[in-house]
Amino acid sequence: MGKETYFPTVQAVEAAAKTLEEILKPTSFERSNYLSDRFDAEIFLKREDLQIVRSYKIRGAYNKIHSISKDILKYGIVCASAGNHAQGVAFSCNKLKIMGSIYMPTTTPKQKIQQVRMFGKEYIDIVLTGDTFDAAQTAAKEYAKKTGKTFIPPFDDEKVIEGQATIAYEMLQQTNETLDYIFIPIGGGGLASGVSSYIRQVSPNTKIIGVEPAGAPCMKTAIEQNGPVTLDKIDKFVDGAAVQRAGDLTYEICKQTLDDIVIVPEGAVCSTIIDLYNKSAIVVEPAGALSVAALRFYGDQLKGKKVACIISGSNNDITRMEEIREKSLLYEGLKHYFIVNFPQKSGAILRFIRDVIGPTDDLVHIQYIKKTNKESGPALIGIEVAAPEDFEALTRRMDASNIEYEYINQNNKLFEILI
Repeated sequence: MGKETYFPTVQAVEAAAKTLEEILKPTSFERSNYLSDRFDAEIFLKREDLQIVRSYKIRGAYNKIHSISKDILKYGIVCASAGNHAQGVAFSCNKLKIMGSIYMPTTTPKQKIQQVRMFGKEYIDIVLTGDTFDAAQTAAKEYAKKTGKTFIPPFDDEKVIEGQATIAYEMLQQTNETLDYIFIPIGGGGLASGVSSYIRQVSPNTKIIGVEPAGAPCMKTAIEQNGPVTLDKIDKFVDGAAVQRAGDLTYEICKQTLDDIVIVPEGAVCSTIIDLYNKSAIVVEPAGALSVAALRFYGDQLKGKKVACIISGSNNDITRMEEIREKSLLYEGLKHYFIVNFPQKSGAILRFIRDVIGPTDDLVHIQYIKKTNKESGPALIGIEVAAPEDFEALTRRMDASNIEYEYINQNNKLFEILI
């Protein structure tokens, strides 16, 4: 690179914090009794889910837009987002009375689209295009270039990064002790690069851990390959962090500041969403659960430590909860699917229930069509067990009863078709 790499200064972050005082109050930094007991540590949650737009994205969006001259802003702005950045931009447009065009992937949950409309009101229009954030961003940039409107990046921008970094500024204002660990969710890297750069300068002994979903590990891949690369395929389930390519600026910062990146399976994210709701009455979206989900992969390393987790957002669509529960049960080894070949005679399924289903097992799914011209017919069976170790006893009973079956949880192609 021909010029020195940008690195956000403490002064720039504190100036951004001053700007944000116009519209925001610091979010709470609270001890989680449940998580602290579970990991035998002091676990604190930075509650960005409690922001006015229910995610941290308002920080970077407003700081960026506020930095642009009014002569340029009068022509309007453009952004691309899977939802949370869009809400931050929409809120800012409404607050500053400027027009904005917001490009969102067609896969964006309806709840997030409705929230964007609510925050932006008459100052924004929404364009749904492409299946991924990256496709929407390409379309948004083309529109901005064609119209001369200003594009507001979701993460790969100096002012956006400085705005997100104000979370770190707030956390250190809210605690008198040194944090041993900070866990930060990563999508494109705006939050991680902002928070980690400030912490590295002000609290150099704090270990900074980035967290990515297993289906979209763009930052870990960038660091492993010495530069951002576009992932061929991503899993869009953790939509707030499902980014195909890390930012150029964010990569340069993260490779210098992060001590580790934890890759979290989507099932573990789902278990964490349910856990936070059931144990702490905290509602989070999949990306918002990433930092807490990563704790289980650090386990005993956290014992006796002071740990901060950034809860990045709570824009979850309630219609996704059944899918979230399903993914959690599968990941935890509590739900199992089989194709069972039943003999075509009366009582076959009743005998299966009597001989195979244990006292703590639950038959939760059965799909069977009788084939009268054949001796046997297949059924799709779903069984929930009380504990992962009950699975072995379940299959032993099936074998002892001479049940002809195929276990499909680990048959990815067949599982996707049937389930």
